[in-house]
Amino acid sequence: MTGKTIRLVVAFASISVAWAGVMFAKDKALPISPAAYAAPIKVSCVGDSITQGVGAGDKKSWPDQLSKMLGDKWNVNNFGVSGTTLMKSGDSPYQKQDAFANAKALNPDVVIIMLGTNDTKPQNWKNFQTDFEADLTDMVKQFSALPGKPRIFVCYPPYIAKSGNFGINEDNTLKEIPVISKVATALKLGVIDVHGNLKGKDEMIPDNVHPNGAGARVIAATVFKALTGKDAPTAEPEPK
Repeated sequence: MTGKTIRLVVAFASISVAWAGVMFAKDKALPISPAAYAAPIKVSCVGDSITQGVGAGDKKSWPDQLSKMLGDKWNVNNFGVSGTTLMKSGDSPYQKQDAFANAKALNPDVVIIMLGTNDTKPQNWKNFQTDFEADLTDMVKQFSALPGKPRIFVCYPPYIAKSGNFGINEDNTLKEIPVISKVATALKLGVIDVHGNLKGKDEMIPDNVHPNGAGARVIAATVFKALTGKDAPTAEPEPK
């Protein structure tokens, strides 16, 4: 083998290693490092009343608590809208809300989607088979097309306690989970098991649907672990 050939092989190997590093850095399971970003990491939290913070108390929504856990290298934005559905055929589609446009206009680095709870209501559920998977796919693709090419995470919807409320129920929530998994696999998304981490914590869900402040903290801690790969702080940070 000539010296020129050896150099060529080494150069090719270097390129291969570098490319492998790029592919590995894009792995959906890898934690997100603030060091890889020039500015605070912009996060769009997309959801319904549970994301908005209904039942959690003032400044205790899960995005509020997540923001405190993550610190000033992250810019967490709450785009939750009460009563909204994932499905565009639902009685209050999220995609028709100003919040959806605003969540995209942020050009986020990270998107967290936690919808599906209101889709379990009888008037919305009738369209589940035809619309849920298609509309989740459509929402994800709209975020994926943004200039920032965000990392996208989909959440299994929160656990619904006991017999549910407002027409919202656990039986239909459980049927959404495999569909969300299917879309996540197809589109290479991160998955956050909010449902599993709230399951059985009925005392944190006073009206059977909306987690209180402690329940919202469970959600925030679950999301924190998915984003950073680390356990959430055990104590709430002191206000600055």
